[in-house]
Amino acid sequence: MTAYLLDKNYHNKSYDRDDLNHQEFEFCTFDNCNFSMCNFIAVTFIDCTFTNCDFSNAMINHVAFRNAKFIDCTIVAVNFAMCDKLIFEINFEKCTLDFSKFYALKMKSTTFKDCSIVAADFMDCDLTDAWFVNCDLYRSEFAGAKAIRTNFYSSFNYIIDPKKTAIKKANFSLSAVHGLLAKHDIVVV
Repeated sequence: MTAYLLDKNYHNKSYDRDDLNHQEFEFCTFDNCNFSMCNFIAVTFIDCTFTNCDFSNAMINHVAFRNAKFIDCTIVAVNFAMCDKLIFEINFEKCTLDFSKFYALKMKSTTFKDCSIVAADFMDCDLTDAWFVNCDLYRSEFAGAKAIRTNFYSSFNYIIDPKKTAIKKANFSLSAVHGLLAKHDIVVV
């Protein structure tokens, strides 16, 4: 049976493996909470905000994120690809998302602001109208992604193959354009 929690604030909590299973949180805030030991099952977060939380290596299978905001969170090696895809809406600010997987997710209009996104998997994602603002995208993979009108203008360290990624009307800075030419072994100075 699912427990419904509305408009609650959680501070300095450390959750064990099954503590949150079969719960729905709406308009809740989580501050300085540790989810890294969790193996989420049938958990829904609607209009929730996570600040300074740790999700590193958490198993977030069967989690629904509907308008969830992550601020100053550590989310290393998390597989978002197994999340509920119905109304999947998330935004990140000042987060570490290194080695995380977003494979084949619809992430239209998602914002990543001031994030470290090293070696993340965006393959086959729909990133239409997404914003990568001042993000380190070193070794992140975008093959098969749809990056229509996606803004990479202030981000850096990316390598995106225009033959494998739909980048129509995407924005890039001139200083980082070498990330689009890397596969051709061209030196841009």
